[in-house]
Amino acid sequence: MKSKQDSYWKENIRILLFLLSIWFLVSFGFGILLSDWLDQFQVGGFKLGFWFAQQGSIYIFIILIFIYIYLINRLDKKYFGDKNFKDSN
Repeated sequence: MKSKQDSYWKENIRILLFLLSIWFLVSFGFGILLSDWLDQFQVGGFKLGFWFAQQGSIYIFIILIFIYIYLINRLDKKYFGDKNFKDSN
């Protein structure tokens, strides 16, 4: 039987891999590989491929940070309840 800690870390790694794959797709895929194809669309007067390469991937990364915080807080509550980890001494 898996311990609670093993299950927690398995879910944590799954969340990390999912979010990192989105980040990779947006930064490398949209910003480099698909840039020419995306340039046929525009955002704020700029070609979409250029926008992803210069700003879009950074915005997506910041959004992914907040999504990670939200998901990990939910995961912590699922496995550890509402314990206050700051007062663990």
